[in-house]
Amino acid sequence: MSVTTLLRFATAGSVDDGKSTLVGRLLHDSKSILTDQLEAVEAVSARRGQDTPDLALLTDGLRAEREQGITIDVAYRYFATARRRFILADTPGHVQYTRNMVTGASTADLAVVLVDARNGVIEQTRRHAAVAALLRVPHVVLAVNKMDLVGYEEEVFAKIAEAFTAYAAGLGLPEITAIPISALTGDNVVEPSAHMDWYGGPTVLEHLESVPVSEELTAAHARFPVQYVIRPQTAEHPDYRGYAGQIASGVLRVGEAVTVLPSGRTSTIEAIDALGTPVDTARAPQSVTLRLTDDLDVSRGDLIAPTAVAPHPTHDVPATVCHVADRPLTVGQRVLLKHTTRTVQAIVKEIPSRLTLDDLSQHPEPGRLVANDIGRVLVRTAEPLALDAYAASRRTGSFLLIDPADGTTLTAGMAGDAFTENPWTV
Repeated sequence: MSVTTLLRFATAGSVDDGKSTLVGRLLHDSKSILTDQLEAVEAVSARRGQDTPDLALLTDGLRAEREQGITIDVAYRYFATARRRFILADTPGHVQYTRNMVTGASTADLAVVLVDARNGVIEQTRRHAAVAALLRVPHVVLAVNKMDLVGYEEEVFAKIAEAFTAYAAGLGLPEITAIPISALTGDNVVEPSAHMDWYGGPTVLEHLESVPVSEELTAAHARFPVQYVIRPQTAEHPDYRGYAGQIASGVLRVGEAVTVLPSGRTSTIEAIDALGTPVDTARAPQSVTLRLTDDLDVSRGDLIAPTAVAPHPTHDVPATVCHVADRPLTVGQRVLLKHTTRTVQAIVKEIPSRLTLDDLSQHPEPGRLVANDIGRVLVRTAEPLALDAYAASRRTGSFLLIDPADGTTLTAGMAGDAFTENPWTV
């Protein structure tokens, strides 16, 4: 496996399930923390009268988090092993911070859902599984934590894994890997446990290092949001016109027929420049410059896609959204909709329903969504947008609704009806 392979993953779980301790254990046992960081944690732990370092302090960075002993904000950590690089999002467990989990898991390739072995699958576990399904996180790890407090019993682990897997199947989660662990003692986190010889699967780190992710971006149809138009207009390059950006998904090839959206004009890829070097093929998530055979009017915010599989521009965007702002989202509200590199004016035409994650029931016509609410909306845009369904592409099927007055992010959206496209529809 290439050392440059990157895995984005998020942790989720109820309060006191040990998410921050697991993250701290991962960082500590994989030797991914600096000496001064460890010394600071040891000093704080000693002041509290603890004999061993409280590894949760490595992620609970806010003063309020340390004082309350809970995770409030999404804590991002970057670390690497010989096999892979990682971006980790440690998300809160409280119900009122559901929006923070949505933020942390929205770009994740994998979610680690923690369960306290003493409590099993509880309401918050089901809520986090539902969010992972809604966001279409490709891989989910069920980490049954605190196995040391239940005598490392195989039967306890088996019952929890069976209950969670059955519930996850109803949500349409594609892949569940259950691992019995003790984050406090390090069992099956980085090193295999000497207390659970009945378990023959990977440790958490082994699974994180080996789970396939690189092909998922390239499996979707090619999409190239234009970020910048390059026209040097120099004597050396008088006719150069290139379109720079990051390939959001799929593979682009020289000679391929493409369509520029939303205008619908067509051309052919004449050349692809990657870091100043011509290449015949480029794939997500590479940043490249495309040159087309025709002199078209292309600007920032346009989307270039293979003609055969180009999305259809639309003014009407039905979507599933998570409202993240403290101020409500209401019917008739004027907003800005940001999709990839394009931002357009829009209005919230309808809010057909709101979802209760506890029991997956839907409440029709709520009229508004408040912080942490997940629901359906219909947004009408002033200019056409070339979106994919979120089910087809997490990159080009997602968008943000923004307050035009002050630029505050109001809502995170997933184009298409995620409720009816998932088998957990009510």
